[in-house]
Amino acid sequence: MSNRVELVIDKEQQLGLDTPGYYSGFQQKADNVRDDFIEFLEQTKRQGRTVAAYGAAAKGNTLLNYSGISSKFIPYVVDRNQAKRGKYLPGSKIPIVADSRIADDRPDYVVIFPWNLRDEVIDQLAYIRNWGGRFVTAVPTLEIQ
Repeated sequence: MSNRVELVIDKEQQLGLDTPGYYSGFQQKADNVRDDFIEFLEQTKRQGRTVAAYGAAAKGNTLLNYSGISSKFIPYVVDRNQAKRGKYLPGSKIPIVADSRIADDRPDYVVIFPWNLRDEVIDQLAYIRNWGGRFVTAVPTLEIQ
């Protein structure tokens, strides 16, 4: 085992990652993310507003499946990776389409699934603000920008 691995293990222990207490409340946090996301989508639909998603990322797909979200609420997800287009997200069966679809449809909200890349995605899609579109991330908490 290299010194780098030992450093990572030490850091994890300092943070308490090796103790049950660190994970206390994890389920409640996950449930809150799910519930807030579902409430946002339901409210948006009641208001007659439109939602699209960006990034056919595994983390977003996990959120969709945990939340039971389908194309009823998010009709498509755009992705820059051409190899993903024309396919469907597993479980939710939401179609993956070209990122140009956002400009064509002009949705009110774009949910960013790779939330760790939020700032980069917002920079890439800044043009949606031209029609009043807003960005949404669901993790670690629901945020609308």
